[in-house]
Amino acid sequence: MSAIAPLLRDVTALRAAIAERRVGVLEVVDHCIDVIGRRDGELRALREVYPERARRRADAIDAALAGRRDDPSAAGLLAGVPVVVKDNIVTDYGTTTCGSRMLDGYASPYSATVIERLEEAGAIVLGKANCDEFAMGSSTESCAFGATRNPWDLSRVPGGSSGGSAVAIAAGYAALALGSETGGSVRQPAALCGVVGIKPSYGRVSRYGLVAFGSSLDQVGPFAHSVGGAAMLLQVIAGRDERDSTSADLGVPDYLQALDDRVESLVVGVPVQYRSDANDPRVAQAIEQAVEVYRGLGAEIVEIDLPLTDYGISTYYVIAPAEASSNLARFDGIRYGHRAVPEPGEVLEDLYARSRAEGFGPEVQRRIMLGTYMLSAGYYEAYYRRALQVRRLIAQEYARAFERCHVLLGPTAPTPAFPLGGKADPLSMYLCDVYTVNTNIAGACAISIPCGLADEGGRRLPIGLHLQARPFDESVLLRAARMFERATDWSELVVAPSA
Repeated sequence: MSAIAPLLRDVTALRAAIAERRVGVLEVVDHCIDVIGRRDGELRALREVYPERARRRADAIDAALAGRRDDPSAAGLLAGVPVVVKDNIVTDYGTTTCGSRMLDGYASPYSATVIERLEEAGAIVLGKANCDEFAMGSSTESCAFGATRNPWDLSRVPGGSSGGSAVAIAAGYAALALGSETGGSVRQPAALCGVVGIKPSYGRVSRYGLVAFGSSLDQVGPFAHSVGGAAMLLQVIAGRDERDSTSADLGVPDYLQALDDRVESLVVGVPVQYRSDANDPRVAQAIEQAVEVYRGLGAEIVEIDLPLTDYGISTYYVIAPAEASSNLARFDGIRYGHRAVPEPGEVLEDLYARSRAEGFGPEVQRRIMLGTYMLSAGYYEAYYRRALQVRRLIAQEYARAFERCHVLLGPTAPTPAFPLGGKADPLSMYLCDVYTVNTNIAGACAISIPCGLADEGGRRLPIGLHLQARPFDESVLLRAARMFERATDWSELVVAPSA
């Protein structure tokens, strides 16, 4: 195994090795590009790679560290660290497609705020990661450019919609990755791929340059092999952005300074609804073992009742499609997106319809139609307004729960990774997010960390532990997760170099 590979799993060690000149940034980048070249033909985690641009950035940082050139980013928190970003986060280089034929070949004239902050901190973007089309999915099978595969078992999904980003970390393509969340799209693939994924509080990270799905739910989130790596990436991208009116005008704590400090008198809440009989027994067992780990660390374990848990999916699948139908209206083939070849005598409405039918895949079309129906005259009150009322009740329920505990604990997903094509029924796919959607509905923060492995036909499949904390309490969330990580060895999960 290359000496670079272990460093990619420990960002702190990688940064130290680069700063002390024990390893060159170009050497790190070349290693990552080599791994991508060898593995991505089978995994299909990345849609495009920027090898020459990445090498130029690496050369510049190496020169600055050697004192031969002035480059402020060489002193950044992520100087020389290779990163992959989801294909719905715009960059002013390469293309951004959101996994859709509708945006095939689209070149953005600007970069997202999170990209600017990454590069100011010295990170090197290697490429764009595949995702479910317009981030609508839980398996990364609905990507117009082909399904992404789980590196633990190529016959299984990596989760979604940020499946490509999760696979990039699990398979050793990069040290860090960015995904996005609307209802669990960072945490669920993190769980299924055996890595760490964070859903920051709504407003903690700028959405400027994130192609919108559900504007009141979307949030950019980090992937890493460890809690420390994810915290480092969150440190860089978090904070107020004047270009995003929904970003919170709050200071960003130093997540790294106190990361290894115990949460004094930690109280862990375990919702009774998360101990559902619908959970895979191996998932249930891993979660109970995690509870005992916290008990052994001196945490108080309390039972929490969240009776609205089962209303989360139906609430989410009213609000999110309604917002999606509005956000995606701009992709009509005239102002934005794929345009069908006009036919003689065709009226404008028919051209719109054909352009959208050709550009959008089945899942996106389904959600647009659902959302448009629920916003239509006669149904707005019955569906959308009612969902907003339930949303408020869910947020209030969470607030009451956090009066009794620091974090809520449960499974990230009810099952390990399922087979490709294994959930053809949309409803069964939607239920994959039963434990994650309410975090987005409530605007809270959450993290998924590895907590076990399930044996499946001679292969091992990761299981994720889900911790949630009150809005803007990422410091406590990260410290509680780090306590579990230190007490176990699940963060050492390594995917074999070939499946």
